[in-house]
Amino acid sequence: QVQPVESGGGLVQTGGSLRVSCAASGGTLSGYSVGWFRQAPGKGREFVATITWDGANILYGDSVKGRFTISRENAGNTVYLQMNSLNPDDTAVYYCAVHLLGGIRSRLQDYRYWGQGTQVTVSS
Repeated sequence: QVQPVESGGGLVQTGGSLRVSCAASGGTLSGYSVGWFRQAPGKGREFVATITWDGANILYGDSVKGRFTISRENAGNTVYLQMNSLNPDDTAVYYCAVHLLGGIRSRLQDYRYWGQGTQVTVSS
């Protein structure tokens, strides 16, 4: 079992940048494919980005393409989401999740292990 833990959320002004991180509590993310999702108040959970276990394949949601970058470092133990050109529509709780299936996955239901989330707030 893998327990993702997010960190790095906070408050940022429109146009600013923020980086959130995902690690595994008591274990490692190395060897697992990881995705980021977000949920704004009153809305459903939305796919943001995902990276395969080896970093070879990456996919972004349409709303963040060109502004967000997902990466993994520290021998794959940490997955980052670099968020640039932030705007108030990016305000949400950001969740890190792990899936055990092959390939690139963007569907919520494909992800088995979820973190508790970290709040990102973009002020106008």
